Amino acid sequence: MVGGGSTSGAAAGGNNVVRIVVAGDAKTGKSSLIVTAAAENFPSNVPPVLPPTRLPEDLYPDRVPVTIIDTSSSPENRGRLVEELTRADAVVLTYACDRLETLDRLSTYWLPELRRLEVKVPVIVVGCMLDKRGDQQPVSLEVVMSPIMQQFREIETCIECSAIPEVFYYAQKAVLHPTAPLFDQEQQVLKPRCVRALKRIFILCDHDRDGALSDAELNDFQVKCFNAPLQPSEIVGVKRVVQEKLREGVDERGLTLTGFLFLHALFIEKGRLETTWTVLRKFGYNNEIRLRDDQLPPPIKRYPDQSVELTSEALEFLKRIFFTYDVDCDGALRSAELEDLFSTAPENPWNEAPYQDATEKTALGGLSLDGFLSLWALMTLLDPIRSVETLIYIGYGGDPSSAIRVTRRRRLDRKKQQTERNVYQCFVFGPKEAGKSALLNTFIGRPFPEEYFSTTRDRYAVNVVDQPTGVKKTLVLREIPEDGVKELLSKKDALAACDVAVFVHDRIVCHYSSREPSWEKATEMLVDVASQGEATGYEVPCLIVAAKDDLDPYLTEIQDSTRVSQDMGIEAPIPLSTKLGDFSNIFHRIVRAAEHPHLSIPETTAGKSRKQYHRLINRSLVFVSVGAAVAVVGLAAYRVYAARKNASS
Repeated sequence: MVGGGSTSGAAAGGNNVVRIVVAGDAKTGKSSLIVTAAAENFPSNVPPVLPPTRLPEDLYPDRVPVTIIDTSSSPENRGRLVEELTRADAVVLTYACDRLETLDRLSTYWLPELRRLEVKVPVIVVGCMLDKRGDQQPVSLEVVMSPIMQQFREIETCIECSAIPEVFYYAQKAVLHPTAPLFDQEQQVLKPRCVRALKRIFILCDHDRDGALSDAELNDFQVKCFNAPLQPSEIVGVKRVVQEKLREGVDERGLTLTGFLFLHALFIEKGRLETTWTVLRKFGYNNEIRLRDDQLPPPIKRYPDQSVELTSEALEFLKRIFFTYDVDCDGALRSAELEDLFSTAPENPWNEAPYQDATEKTALGGLSLDGFLSLWALMTLLDPIRSVETLIYIGYGGDPSSAIRVTRRRRLDRKKQQTERNVYQCFVFGPKEAGKSALLNTFIGRPFPEEYFSTTRDRYAVNVVDQPTGVKKTLVLREIPEDGVKELLSKKDALAACDVAVFVHDRIVCHYSSREPSWEKATEMLVDVASQGEATGYEVPCLIVAAKDDLDPYLTEIQDSTRVSQDMGIEAPIPLSTKLGDFSNIFHRIVRAAEHPHLSIPETTAGKSRKQYHRLINRSLVFVSVGAAVAVVGLAAYRVYAARKNASS
């Protein structure tokens, strides 16, 4: 791999124009630096602040125009300075080589100020007026700048000069081909995300899947990335360079992954970052080393009560991937196997909330096939575009849009009295200590905890539920903390994503200083949810769960809870004890309720009154319509009678 010319700016960094802002203390050479770059000679008279200066696109190899913004450090111009800095693609900070106090100001003011303003762009530090320093002030740039660069990693490079246009070449290069995403300069190694992307590219180019790039595969790679073939002598030369430094970088089949990564590290160490960036961008990566938007499906247009699921094509691909990476053939993916599976993605997406610990694991901590597919279902439900993006990273080669499908509106499901969904989302409501978390833990095979921990944010649990018919459905339980119910229901579309709601209360008297029984709080939530559904049209089937059935129940509480369910027209409370393992088929019952979206929908008193009112109105309209019809018929009959009478006379 020899490399070649870099891509154009638009293709490379998404920049049509690179905007470079020059800042620093007064009289440190900012304006002189800009004028010299534009005019290619040192000016005699320079104005205090220059207007925006545009350098021609053919000035530098990348052929991307550069606009340079001069700034003033005076207090009266601070507003404009802040505005320009926040719009910058790169910042050039200047200091005067003959005034070391201006160098100190970089670390005491300018660099901290950029951080305070959250200006997260490459920084080029330039020491100007080098000719004025003289031999009486011998200072090594490396000695001076090393501690500053250690503290401020955003500094891309440091230069000392009188006033040269190469400064802006380095600034432009830092924007189009930044070092930070690719290379850890302190450790002198490729960064993990860069390694993962290059590994994916290597696998895509290894057409025969033998773990090495043959001469033909290397040549195809070169043509794809740089539009120029490699000569046989060049291929031999590349492999020789790798083998001299890294024996395992080349084997009898060709260039190995280790050798491929070594070559890129070598390019970067030699300052040829444009080579690696050209490769990454040819394979669809952006500056964050993630796939660009044009590599992913467009934003999904859907109603709030529509969900997104994986298609059968995507599920079959995932099943193949599962068995490919189940190296020990134990029917589960252990941690190392899962990390290997995601090693071509920017990161393992399941190492973070809400996916971490969201599904059942085997005794050895692995993921079964059902657990694996469940997490994919959850990710597709919550973040479908990221789900497709991750599918592409791990090798899905089909049309990205063919991996997902949008379900029918739940409102239409209710009218048709059936649903075609394969993934159901259940909201779990209830007061603190009622047993919500225990229900989720039971669902994913977690042991009953002896110590109580309050849930402070939404938590998910997902698993496959085997139906008596043999059909598998994926159920997602979303625990809503008691303190989060009000905020959730303040949103108009809060219940649109909910297929079924469960309200958990315990069967003992109470736990609270307010002495309000658990069932009363659960009932209040049920009424609030039912009212919200009636008001927005997002009615949901609801079930009541009477948890902690192993404890002595409070008889009045049982009677009152049952009366509430009867009054609202839903199923009687379902008793269960997670501690004793008595689950009353609760998860099958939740799925069954979701499968019949027109049943188990609670009615509030206000809702019943509205229905009764509408019935009365409709009856009145029918009565009026019938009366009008009778009148019309009577009038027609009278006219016939009158006509006959006139004829006979």
